[in-house]
Amino acid sequence: MKIKEIIQVIEQFAPLQYQESYDNAGLIFGRADWEVTNVLLTLDATEEVIDEAIALGCNLVVAHHPIVFGGLKKINGKNYVERVAIKAIKHDIAVYAAHTNLDNVRNGVCAQMAAKLGLEECRVLSPKSGLLKKLYTFVPAADVEAVRAALFDAGAGHIGNYSECSFNGVGQGTFKGAEGTNPYVGTPGKRHFEAEIKLEVIFPVYLEGKILQALRGSHPYEEVAYDVISLDNAYQEVGSGLVGVLPEAMEEMHFLQHVKQQFEAGCVRYTALRGKPVKKVALCGGAGSFLLKQAISAGADAYISADFKYHEFFDADNQLIIADIGHFESEQFTVELFYHILTEKFRNFAPLKSTIKTNPVNYL
Repeated sequence: MKIKEIIQVIEQFAPLQYQESYDNAGLIFGRADWEVTNVLLTLDATEEVIDEAIALGCNLVVAHHPIVFGGLKKINGKNYVERVAIKAIKHDIAVYAAHTNLDNVRNGVCAQMAAKLGLEECRVLSPKSGLLKKLYTFVPAADVEAVRAALFDAGAGHIGNYSECSFNGVGQGTFKGAEGTNPYVGTPGKRHFEAEIKLEVIFPVYLEGKILQALRGSHPYEEVAYDVISLDNAYQEVGSGLVGVLPEAMEEMHFLQHVKQQFEAGCVRYTALRGKPVKKVALCGGAGSFLLKQAISAGADAYISADFKYHEFFDADNQLIIADIGHFESEQFTVELFYHILTEKFRNFAPLKSTIKTNPVNYL
């Protein structure tokens, strides 16, 4: 197996197009065409983790956090990032990161958090826009079912919990083939009228190449007429954070103790209690203060995330409880997610989970 096969599976789950503009997800060190010896899964690709990979004979480290965020002007070992780079390259170890793209998929990092709390009826807290496109194409009525099926197989036609969604309009198309053409119907040099169906389907932007390939491969015409337009619609399956409900409402302090236990948190920093039961819960892995307004608008009783600054706690304004559990604590189960993604696809392949606790924060 090659590294690119591992990458392909991860990016089918969390496409790189879903990462934030500031991020650096993807293959950071190494080559995609290397043969895989074994894979080590981790939250952070630290020096200790690279040493662990060397000891275990793993030449691919899959991490959540990219070890390189910005450009490296020099690599001389003056900081831990440069030392990781030197050691990984020296030992032919590839390092791959799936970061905000894994955060932003509905079944990604936040879903792991929600599962630990037993949340139900989860939805994306802040869906992203600009990630959907619509295809319009024109197909002879007799062939429309074959084209539609090919587009669905390629990933088009998903809207929320519904699949195989399309719109069909009946009309009449005209064309005249030039000399030397071989039209599916009609005669070159003569205008032809054909009963056609205008077929419309929505698809995520990262699938555009695959969708157009399916269109051309299934459409009977020598020249396929189609339009692709970008949509501003929010994509309900992709975005930041999740919000869901507990099976049963919990008393506030009981809920906070439950959160601390489930996330094995050294401490939970929280805002004033409101004297109300907790039922609806919003959450976001990592630094999530940017979603506080959305959590309040969603009617959440509590918002679980990390890295809140002192003054940001005031912004709760007694409208919900902020529970800051720590960055590492909120994302630690990402390793389990990586493991599930890979073993679900490769049943006879067992990636290794790092035993290194990379959390740089200690509690007294």
